[in-house]
Amino acid sequence: MRNVSANTRKLTTLAMLAALAIVLVALIHFPLVPAAPFLEYDPADIPIFIGTFLFGPAAGLALTAVVCVIQGVTVSAASGPIGIIMHFLATGTFVLLAGNLYRAHRTRKAALLGLAAGTLAMTAVMCVCNLVFTPLFMGSPVGEVVKLLLPAIIPFNLAKAAINSVITYLVYKPISRLVFGEKEPAAS
Repeated sequence: MRNVSANTRKLTTLAMLAALAIVLVALIHFPLVPAAPFLEYDPADIPIFIGTFLFGPAAGLALTAVVCVIQGVTVSAASGPIGIIMHFLATGTFVLLAGNLYRAHRTRKAALLGLAAGTLAMTAVMCVCNLVFTPLFMGSPVGEVVKLLLPAIIPFNLAKAAINSVITYLVYKPISRLVFGEKEPAAS
């Protein structure tokens, strides 16, 4: 019976985090880098990062997939399948790296290391994704995208991931206590 209760809590929490991510991207989105106003910050990854730290990288990756698809067919429909793929690759990379680093130790230091590594990895993945997918989506030559890497794409992705990481770091422990009580489960 205890296992059913834990599974129900996990599924309910993940569903609420997915819904929160969609609401956040619908309500909060604005340009961060003047050189590329089409690159908009949104806090939708914060609930995904929290879900990853709460339940591990596999749950975080599943949450990423659900949010990417729902977001991609609703509030971000203009970006179509390419937007869904890019979001999944970027956030999925972050989730797998940060989630595995945090799962191994479940300390503040491991959380910081995971968030920092995830930020750098997400930025690198988005550089590659923009070089591959932006020419397809926007019809611009790869050379034009390359020109945007240093003044716009890299700073934007570093800033977005860093902001979301800092907020995740600040709110994770109180949310963890709410979900699990005083003590979160040991690393699995």
